[in-house]
Amino acid sequence: MKASLLLTLGLFTLGAACSSPVNRVDLVPVQSELRLPALVSTVMLRTVSLPTYAAEEEVSVQDEAGLIASDGAVLWADDPQRAATLAVTRHLNDILTATVAPEPWPFVDLPDVAVEVAVSDSLATNAGVYRFRGQFFVGGDRIDFRKSVTAFDYSVPITAEGIGGVSTAQSQALLLLSEDIARALSR
Repeated sequence: MKASLLLTLGLFTLGAACSSPVNRVDLVPVQSELRLPALVSTVMLRTVSLPTYAAEEEVSVQDEAGLIASDGAVLWADDPQRAATLAVTRHLNDILTATVAPEPWPFVDLPDVAVEVAVSDSLATNAGVYRFRGQFFVGGDRIDFRKSVTAFDYSVPITAEGIGGVSTAQSQALLLLSEDIARALSR
């Protein structure tokens, strides 16, 4: 048993020594100046659904031929869907007078409304913009709240070179989405 553990640790150490270092990039913190009174007290944000290429750990961009590519040299610092969900949750909490939390709902009482985001495009394009498009859905069963489906389509300029510029543009796109969701939930 002890010999197999030492062999396993030795192989792991050898594998770690042979692999190249991994570079990671995080979303850039951005703030909204928007402050709105909410129509509800509590909001649950379901996990933001991203297209497969955007949900992967590798940072993908559109190449000159129009293909979605990644060289694997840079990874996102967090799971992209989790990071997007937490960013939108944070923005909504800052903007609205409601308590906003991600799914699974961490409180005893049920939320007044749920918001679901389905992203169809989330990509740094070869035209120098970050394209962020999809729909968000708002609905509630506990109170008389209008159910709605809203399309969004943002093209955020990528103003800095490299992956840092992509991260900044994606952060800005998530902020724009959060502001639109907040408007849908406000008076």
